[in-house]
Amino acid sequence: MCRLHRLAHRVVRAGPRRVQPGYAPLAVGMAALPHVDAYVEGHGLAALEQSAAVVRGVVVSDA
Repeated sequence: MCRLHRLAHRVVRAGPRRVQPGYAPLAVGMAALPHVDAYVEGHGLAALEQSAAVVRGVVVSDA
C-alpha cells in the first residue's frame, strides 16, 4: 500500500459499512488506511456519486 500510495495520484477506499452509525475501521486489514487519501461510503448510488466526486478532486463533506 505504501508503494501504491507513492505511485498513484490518489487512493480511494469505498466501504459499504462506513454509513453505519458508530462504525470504525478497526480490523487488521485496515492497516492500509494511513495510505488512503479518501475513505468513502460504498453502499448505493449516492455513495457512488460521492466516490466519483472524490476521484475528481471535488471536496465532499462528511455530513
